[in-house]
Amino acid sequence: MSTDEQPVDPITAFAGVTASDPEPPPESSPGEQTRDGSSEPIAAEIINWRYLSDYDAERVWEELREWVEWFTSRYYVPPSTVPTCWWKHGQLVEELSALHTAHVVCFDDADTGLGPIGWHERLAIALPRLTRAYGGGCSNGHQDTKPRSWAGTTDERAWTAWTTQAHATPAPPPGAADERKQG
Repeated sequence: MSTDEQPVDPITAFAGVTASDPEPPPESSPGEQTRDGSSEPIAAEIINWRYLSDYDAERVWEELREWVEWFTSRYYVPPSTVPTCWWKHGQLVEELSALHTAHVVCFDDADTGLGPIGWHERLAIALPRLTRAYGGGCSNGHQDTKPRSWAGTTDERAWTAWTTQAHATPAPPPGAADERKQG
C-alpha cells in the first residue's frame, strides 16, 4: 500500500462506498410521507379501562364520547344497539373503545391505503358484538345491569387442588395413530 492510499473499510468496500463518495441523500425528511408509508408511530392510544387513572379519565371519556356520537350518527347505529346511556354499560364501553382505536389507526396519515377498508371489515365483525353487549332495557331511561359477582363463589380448596396441576392432555406417543389403523 502506498502512502497516498486510504485504508479500506471492508463494510463500505463491500457496499461499493468509498471515502470520496458523497453522503447519500436522506430517503425522506422527518414526518414526510413516502411511497411505502411513514415509519412514524401511529397516534392511537389504547385504553385499558381496568387501569384508567383519574388523571386521564376526563380526557379519555371526552374523546370517546365525541367519537361515539360521531360514529352512531355517521353509521346510523340505532339506540337499540348503542343507547344514550352507553357510557354506563361497561361491555359497550370496551367494544366502542376498541372500535375507536381501530378507527384512529385505520385512518391515520401513515396508513398505506388499506386502513379504510380494514376499518369497515372490522366494523362488520363488531356490529353483532355491539348488539350483544347491550341487552336492551334502557329505552325509558337507564337500567343498571347487575354485574356478575365472584364473591364467595369459588371453593378455594378445590381451586388450589386444581391449579397445582397442568391438566394438559398428553399427546399420543409417536406412531400410536398408525397402530390403531393396523389393529
